[in-house]
Amino acid sequence: MASELIINVTFNETRIAFLDNGVLTDFFIERKNEKGIVGNIYKGKVVRVLPGMDAAFVDIGLDKSAFLYVADIVVDTMMYEEFDSSIPCPLESNERIEGVLEEGQEVIVQVSREPIGQKGTRVTSRITLPGRLLVLMPGSGHIGVSRRIEDEDERKRLASVLRALAPRGFGLIARTACEGKKEDELIADLNFLRRIWESLQEKARRVRAPSILHQDMGLIFRLIRDLHSQGLKKIIIDDVFVFKKVEEFLKEYLPEEGCDIEYFDDKEDIFDFYRLEIEISKLGHKKIWLKSGGYIVFDYTEALTVIDVNTGKYLGKKGLEDTILRTNLEAVKEIAYQIRLRNVGGIIIVDFIDMERRDSRETVFQALLDVLKKDRIKTFAYPISELGLVQLTRKRTRENTVTILTESCPTCEGTGYIKSRYTVCYEVLRELRSSCRKGEGKQFNVHLAPEVARLLFEEEKASIEYLETTYGRKINIIANPGFIIDNFDVKAIH
Repeated sequence: MASELIINVTFNETRIAFLDNGVLTDFFIERKNEKGIVGNIYKGKVVRVLPGMDAAFVDIGLDKSAFLYVADIVVDTMMYEEFDSSIPCPLESNERIEGVLEEGQEVIVQVSREPIGQKGTRVTSRITLPGRLLVLMPGSGHIGVSRRIEDEDERKRLASVLRALAPRGFGLIARTACEGKKEDELIADLNFLRRIWESLQEKARRVRAPSILHQDMGLIFRLIRDLHSQGLKKIIIDDVFVFKKVEEFLKEYLPEEGCDIEYFDDKEDIFDFYRLEIEISKLGHKKIWLKSGGYIVFDYTEALTVIDVNTGKYLGKKGLEDTILRTNLEAVKEIAYQIRLRNVGGIIIVDFIDMERRDSRETVFQALLDVLKKDRIKTFAYPISELGLVQLTRKRTRENTVTILTESCPTCEGTGYIKSRYTVCYEVLRELRSSCRKGEGKQFNVHLAPEVARLLFEEEKASIEYLETTYGRKINIIANPGFIIDNFDVKAIH
């Protein structure tokens, strides 16, 4: 079974599932008020230079200024005097920000990372323009070939062709779809990208900063462009308007690829029909059970993601080391799958179950490297440490899927914990005792959660009677079903 793209459109939300041989491997979601901006190109204005960080804040027209590191700057003389013969050039590695940018200066930048958590938008002036076959890089002399093209002779052929085709002052990367393509097809794609770049430069001369110069394709078209080289053979859409737009896009952009498109007009929800809703509902779960009875646990922090592996119910048959090895090997496949499905990026720490033998650790690490190769996003892994930890780094440009689908619990404020009923019980008793000592009222009405009220009635009844007798006050305990456990209200009545 070839790869399929299932597209569900619900008013202002679009959900896309990528199925590889019938298995959900990627899930994407976009809402009208949260449209992605990665890949967009802007004419921005430097609003603040930060010498201590070798960076600058650039106003590109968003709510908050974008962040530009000195290492991401390519000097483009077009932004100064010579507009016609300008060729962007990279900075020296030891260049400082003060000698490159100044406040009020205009620069052309591209969004490389959307705001994530407390981190703002990150931009670069190392522009990349992706096409169907090639990626054009103004201001770079780099020639590259997709790592997914494994045939060495084909890699050499493409590199040779790109060196001959690359215009002066531009770099080129052959995408996976280049494999087996003729030179005239590559030239056509290159000319298309050069026209985009020339149009973009022309617009930059006319408009004032901050302004958008180029907007990347919408999510649906961007995914079709990027995934068609991965055996994409069928696209199924449940919205007739989007279906027609994609149909036109395929005829114009991928006429020879032989990708079928189908309109889903069944009364049943398209994700229910393909049994995807159940899989998507699991994305919010921290614990994922393995078939053997073991499990892995995901914990997200602002700095990194931690994944813990446990044997759980799995007892094994041979011995402890064999049980641990089998659990870790099973966990490897699920971890790689979940990282990709949840779009987890940045630093990832995997805590495998400790293995005594070196060969066991090497087996698990090699298995991890093998499954990570299937991920279309670059992921690097560092060998298992003596503590059984593996460090991964995965390119992050957007919020992970879990963050998009969920929000912090208003009860625990995202900590994952709330106060215990005993803790709240004694907080109530301390407040009552303090109010009684101050003589704030003749009686008190205490509104609290039923669980805490039950505790006060049963286990702490003597404490309530002591306060009433000692201070001559009447205390009314009122169970309120609308109160959460750590919420209570002590009212003094005069």
